[in-house]
Amino acid sequence: MRIALITGGSRGLGQALCARLDAAGYRVLEFSRSAPHEYSSHLDLGSPSNLDTLAKSLSTIDPADCRELLAISNAGTLAPIGPVWRQDSARVLLNLNTNLVSAIGFISEVMRHFRHSNGRKIIVNVSSGAALKGYAGWSLYCAAKAGMENFVRSLAVEEQRQANPFVPVSIDPGVIDTDMQALIRESSVSDFPDAERFKMRKEAGGLAAPNAVAKGIMEIATRKDLKPGTRYDLPTAA
Repeated sequence: MRIALITGGSRGLGQALCARLDAAGYRVLEFSRSAPHEYSSHLDLGSPSNLDTLAKSLSTIDPADCRELLAISNAGTLAPIGPVWRQDSARVLLNLNTNLVSAIGFISEVMRHFRHSNGRKIIVNVSSGAALKGYAGWSLYCAAKAGMENFVRSLAVEEQRQANPFVPVSIDPGVIDTDMQALIRESSVSDFPDAERFKMRKEAGGLAAPNAVAKGIMEIATRKDLKPGTRYDLPTAA
């Protein structure tokens, strides 16, 4: 059985990934607050204490039946946009819980459950250019994305010692035409000084369609020559 696990599959890139994985014959399990699909489970990634829901969902799968696993940590949020000193502690924690703490928790739980599975086991961290560069107004998002990439690199080193290793990688999908981009364009210059550049990119047709990006991610994730700990950039990445 081929199994695909994905967070944040209710819309945008995550929804496109779910559709492609389902069409490709994977048994898909999607985790999000809205849980819109028949294969979805409700999971509020802004509250890491709720990750026991994930463990319960995974308990329905016998690891011995898994000949191929693809786990995609896709959920993320830019909010709140703006200098961190303007944000209250609750919004700061919500951002970091969603983008970093729960992302690590998701991957950790998946690895725990499928530790002794003999099948091919791929973990994909959906990354961003923000992992490599600082943006004014995105300090929390940049911190989380950078943290996740180094987490993936560290996992790759740890997995060298395992008999049935996972292959963790990061993939930068580039700039996609999603609700996140709409939020960026709606931001004030005082919160996000680069807002005008993103508006111009939209007007120039410089945003990739989610379905095309999902196709690119799957092409990378299913490669046989994946190098653990590596960051892969789609052609749309900038």
